[in-house]
Amino acid sequence: MAKKFMIFGVLGWCAEILWTGLHSLLAGDGALTAKTYLWMFPIYGLAALAEPLFLALRKYCPLWQRLGMYIFSIFLVEFLTGWLLQAVTGACPWDYGDRLFSVMGFIRLDYAPLWAALGYFFEEVSVFLAKEGERT
Repeated sequence: MAKKFMIFGVLGWCAEILWTGLHSLLAGDGALTAKTYLWMFPIYGLAALAEPLFLALRKYCPLWQRLGMYIFSIFLVEFLTGWLLQAVTGACPWDYGDRLFSVMGFIRLDYAPLWAALGYFFEEVSVFLAKEGERT
């Protein structure tokens, strides 16, 4: 489990770096300045706990249902961890408060397609890790 936690944490960090770097490019920053937060590593790492769910859902649910569940789940985790960080540290590292589709500054509803893609990516990683586990 610890190995999978590390894998999902690093993959989440990398995805976030790519996403924020792309935003920098679109904003005219040729240096592709990107950022993430140390808090994000354990948050993305939590996907390791969902790995059995990824594998079970893949067997029994069509893709559109899985994507909907991933969107909902990621919104829920993002909201709860953002709220918890705000309560414990006094600040949430990400602040969507000024965005049109923000919910209390903790989630952005317009990120639903992004979270669907990330959920599907993590599902594929789970399948890969399961196959690797079978080989060893």
